[in-house]
Amino acid sequence: MKKKRIGGKYMLYDIKIYGNECLRTVAEPVTEITPEILEILDNMVETMHEANGVGLAAPQVGISKRMFVIDVGDGIVRKIINPELIELSDTVENIDEGCLSVPGIYKPVKRSVTVKIKYLNEKGEEVIEEGTELLGRAFQHEYDHLEAILFVDKISPVAKRMVSKKLQLLKKEVGKN
Repeated sequence: MKKKRIGGKYMLYDIKIYGNECLRTVAEPVTEITPEILEILDNMVETMHEANGVGLAAPQVGISKRMFVIDVGDGIVRKIINPELIELSDTVENIDEGCLSVPGIYKPVKRSVTVKIKYLNEKGEEVIEEGTELLGRAFQHEYDHLEAILFVDKISPVAKRMVSKKLQLLKKEVGKN
């Protein structure tokens, strides 16, 4: 699954789609930040940017490791390893979300407005960061991927019925590959 860099260019990963087993497996902790882990993170950033995403978790590219990348357009590309959600605000917002692994579906998801997260960056330094708005939502969304939870698991029963046919079609496509 590991992609090699060719002439200094990063390789893109295939993003796994709804119905793929790797999206329903709880990710394993990263035990050591190796050159391979750093290369995977770099490739994930390139894959996320190429797909016009805000975040991408390792399970979405078939790698069962507790890490994800986020770029919410604030000038900081975050490479997050072994994250822990340490605080979620009681105040929630119900805002439309989408996912690179669930293409073409956007539905409201209730999430905490503010989240505090602890993680290791790519240098192995512990970071505690508070996220609000899009960053807070992205932290929660990508963290869910590590726990084998997809945003469509959190939508209302009515919304789930509205997208059930699309989800079945996505699952059927995965079965063909």
